[in-house]
Amino acid sequence: MTVGSTLNEQSWLGLLRRYLLASTVLHLVWEIVQLPLYTLWRTGTAREIAFAIVHCTAGDLMIATLALVAALLIAATPDWPRKGMVQVVVLTLAIGIGYTIYSEWLNTVVRQSWAYAPAMPLVPWVGTGLAPLLQWIVVPPLAMKIARRRAP
Repeated sequence: MTVGSTLNEQSWLGLLRRYLLASTVLHLVWEIVQLPLYTLWRTGTAREIAFAIVHCTAGDLMIATLALVAALLIAATPDWPRKGMVQVVVLTLAIGIGYTIYSEWLNTVVRQSWAYAPAMPLVPWVGTGLAPLLQWIVVPPLAMKIARRRAP
């Protein structure tokens, strides 16, 4: 392995680490802020609400990680992140949004694991809550922007 490839690996590895850290913090904040849009906010105990925040943030981190890894496997170039960033971010968004629509439907309609409060705006053509959908439109690119800004 040459010195150049070592620096390149550190660059992409550092970027991934910063992305996942930023993603975790942003998803945690988003989960807390959107909680009043779910019935749990009114019906849950403090312990249930705290568990939901931790559980949902952990789930968000798993989705964020798997979506990014899948996008990298499909669309990354050997020069990533220097080249091909837009394709990877767009694919990461598509995977995250697709999974969110599926997961929200599965958990609100099929399993009824959670429910939206009346204040939650719904996206008409899919019935998904607007807040969780916006989460996957806003958080991944913002996390990547934060991760890239700190890149050496």
